Amino acid sequence: MSISAAIWQLGCGVTAASESSGDRSFIEELFALHHAEIYAYVFRMVRDADVAADFAQDTFIKAYKARDSLEDRTKARAWLYQIAHRVVLDEMRRRRIVHFLPLTSESHGAAPSAEHLAMEMRLSGPLARALARIPERQRAALLLAEVHDLTGLELAETLGISHVAARALLTRARESLRQALADEKRKEKDREAAIDAAYGQRARGRDSSPSTDDTTGARR
Repeated sequence: MSISAAIWQLGCGVTAASESSGDRSFIEELFALHHAEIYAYVFRMVRDADVAADFAQDTFIKAYKARDSLEDRTKARAWLYQIAHRVVLDEMRRRRIVHFLPLTSESHGAAPSAEHLAMEMRLSGPLARALARIPERQRAALLLAEVHDLTGLELAETLGISHVAARALLTRARESLRQALADEKRKEKDREAAIDAAYGQRARGRDSSPSTDDTTGARR
């Protein structure tokens, strides 16, 4: 389904008479170019494939409605991320969504897509749990800069802050992630040690229990 068809189905209130074919083509082109990466960013923020699909669609619907606000079309990618970022934060707060822990690849019984599985593998285990623990704004900055390769200026524009503030936020985010990741790795080692200890205890219990032959010999 094209983005314009989705808009009509969701009833955004734009009439055919007011629609510009140039605007419609431009948004459809943006959808074709950037939908996958916008969905990926949203998914990594909300950790739910169905919710991410809804939010990504909302992003392009809002982009269509706000198309006149984009003065420089060469900055369309950062503009889309800015809209997606707002959609995620607003909707997460409104719905009080907390889907970061535990991390699973399940989506209401639906089979996960190849893209979904690839994203799960890229951000899995201690890294994903550490990323989920840091403040939401820092997490967004890290994902946008490190995973989605936004430049410093694009990051600042997306987050609605100055270039200097964006760099400072990214520095704090990297330090927060470093500390959270170190803590997650310690926890993982503790869990592994506990499993090893439990296994060792069971093995010692089996070794110390009398064998069938010993029991038979004792009865004789």
